Amino acid sequence: MEHAERVLVAAGELFYRRGLQAVGMDDVRTASGVSLKRLYQSFPSKEALVVAYLERRDERWMSSLTTYVEERQNAISAVFEWLERWFAEDDFRGCGFVNAYGELGASSEPVREVVWRHKQRLRDYLRGLAAEAGAADPDVLAEQLLVLVDGATVTAMVNPAGAATVARAAGQAAAASVTAACRE
Repeated sequence: MEHAERVLVAAGELFYRRGLQAVGMDDVRTASGVSLKRLYQSFPSKEALVVAYLERRDERWMSSLTTYVEERQNAISAVFEWLERWFAEDDFRGCGFVNAYGELGASSEPVREVVWRHKQRLRDYLRGLAAEAGAADPDVLAEQLLVLVDGATVTAMVNPAGAATVARAAGQAAAASVTAACRE
């Protein structure tokens, strides 16, 4: 594994588990086994590393979601089934993008931009699913689904004991939204 990849893997685990501000570059260096000099050659600032971590997280998160959904009959229901599985993972700490925005969004334009791109990408994906489902206005349904996804994720983060129930409730609300959107 190349140096930059080792740094991204270590930073991703640390940032997601402990938070962006709680993790210093020395922590990333120690966890990755990459010298500080090489770390800064790959990522000239902590902000650059955070942006790279979020971009990598976006690719992996969206790939996991879309792969799961593609293998199911009812795509929109599958989104919420996937959420239930994600919420049950031992290392689940909520949405890495919402967490990053909460920590740095007000002070870092690059972080704010990558968070926005991820949310836009998810909204666009949900819009495609809404169109495939036959929604009269896929944009409106996509926005409703995004609110359900984000709301369920935040709720599951603060109440991990009820995470499965939260995912199922959001899935039921999504099904009702789809039914209403397709009748219009």
